[in-house]
Amino acid sequence: MIAGRKLTLAMPALAVAAVLLAGTGRVQGAETKTLEGVVGDTMCGLKHQMGNIPDKECTAQCVAMGSKYALIVGDTVYELDGKSSDLEKVAGAKAKVTGEVDGKKIKVTAVAAVK
Repeated sequence: MIAGRKLTLAMPALAVAAVLLAGTGRVQGAETKTLEGVVGDTMCGLKHQMGNIPDKECTAQCVAMGSKYALIVGDTVYELDGKSSDLEKVAGAKAKVTGEVDGKKIKVTAVAAVK
């Protein structure tokens, strides 16, 4: 009976801890970074596939067909999530992207064109 009472007393504390942890919104393993590269899309990746159209137009068409924006840094392609309207403005060009990097995905918090 005592063990059951201790568990009953501990439940509210566990519930509060769970709410606090869930509210952090951070992905475990993610790290906020700023990376510089070319904004493209995940369908084309390192090399645009649509022939003789500008990179910006190719990226826009691929994204319209369901591809995601990507940041190409050297040989690495990062899938971008968020700030689509800002990414659209720098599609096909160099940009600095800030966000939470988790593997090869970035939850974007800021985008700036590189001049």
